[in-house]
Amino acid sequence: MSEASARRTAFRLTRDAVLGVALAVQEYFALLVRVLRACFTRPFYPGDLVQQMDTIGVASLFIVVLTGFFTGMVLALQSAVEMEQFGATIYIGRLVGASAVRELGPVLTALMVTGRAGAGMAAAIGAMKVTEQVDALRTMGVDPVRKLVAPRFIAALIMMPLLTVVADLIAIFGGLLIAVLKLGLTADLYMRSVYTTLADNGFVFQYIPVDLVQGLGKPIVFGAIMALTSCYYGIRTEGGTEGVGRSTTQAVVTTSILVLASDYFMTQLIIVFLL
Repeated sequence: MSEASARRTAFRLTRDAVLGVALAVQEYFALLVRVLRACFTRPFYPGDLVQQMDTIGVASLFIVVLTGFFTGMVLALQSAVEMEQFGATIYIGRLVGASAVRELGPVLTALMVTGRAGAGMAAAIGAMKVTEQVDALRTMGVDPVRKLVAPRFIAALIMMPLLTVVADLIAIFGGLLIAVLKLGLTADLYMRSVYTTLADNGFVFQYIPVDLVQGLGKPIVFGAIMALTSCYYGIRTEGGTEGVGRSTTQAVVTTSILVLASDYFMTQLIIVFLL
């Protein structure tokens, strides 16, 4: 192959890759528009919504509790090692509370739920796609986006903040156990320290701590990303059972990347506009 031919081939491959990414982004946001329209127009499917709330929320509760509990304990242990050198172990509650509510609670909850519920969404819809059940819905006059995607999207918006609250509370409790049993602090001192760090950054509307807005606002976005991305890859599944596995992997990886990236940008916006 000549050098000119190699350059043309490289250019063609690069062009096709860029066009493929641009088309995928366009389809992704087109799906978002259709989902938002389905959320506010009839017909609704409340039975599917309740089922998805159970699948996303209740079924993910165990892994979220475990994640929050051990994360809080590890935070307290690791910070105690450094703080003991300066006699600052009384501030363990500040570190655990701030880290759990602002960042670790929302992010770790989103990643755990993505690995469990998000993968399930992509696999379920992907299996329906390759077995032509999605086409059967269209044949019966049922919009697959309204029937399959919208209930999962709404359920994720509702359940992700609730799971994050559970993770935050369990993480604070895990830190409390370490502070009391290992570091010799009192429970009252620890909880006062947690409250102080949440109040230090000020309040929105004079009553709601900014950290609480941050800690509950992010999971809403993460839930939307998880549901939309998982359903997007599920609907695009091709290639039989191998395609289902491929779509599931792509959904989990892409959602994880989007969650981490969006976390940074949301944190930056909160710092600029609220702090």
